[in-house]
Amino acid sequence: MTPGSANSTVLSVIMAGIFAVSMAGCGGNTDAVKESDARNNTKGDIRRQINQGTGGRNREEGSLFGPGGLFGAKPKEKDDSGSGVAVNAYLWRASLDTINFIPLVSADPFGGVIITDWYTPAETPNERMKVQVTILDRELRADGVRVSVFKQQTSPRGGAWVDAQVDPRTNIDIENAILTRARQLRIAGGP
Repeated sequence: MTPGSANSTVLSVIMAGIFAVSMAGCGGNTDAVKESDARNNTKGDIRRQINQGTGGRNREEGSLFGPGGLFGAKPKEKDDSGSGVAVNAYLWRASLDTINFIPLVSADPFGGVIITDWYTPAETPNERMKVQVTILDRELRADGVRVSVFKQQTSPRGGAWVDAQVDPRTNIDIENAILTRARQLRIAGGP
């Protein structure tokens, strides 16, 4: 396997997993057929999803203990960070949209952390990926999101999962896809 094809495989795995997680986290919006189709996407389909910013249906509404939040703070009149989450709402929604094909383990809108479950794409059954997205700011900024991708491969001996190297470019590519989607949401008028 060449280094370039490994990067493509990693990105494909991540995007397919993100979609499945997002669909699983939608509760009543989960559509088993679409989730199955997303898991069977080819590498090109996943890249198109990232580049076009297509994604899930997750939507955060309301806030903790009413409009003033936990501490009774009044929202600003023109706040680009949205409402109902303690981090930038555009980055939050864009993150969920971008990784919506991987099953979610946890999503904390107040801490700004999204953690996916392990995802194994159909085209590489001996590899699996896990993604953690951390939203760092209430502002829509280029450095407001950090992505960490974890990869494991099956061991030739015994078939146990062993940690594997992830190309750092994969993290940057997902961060850029999230930022692009967040800009699209902001231009469209909201998450």
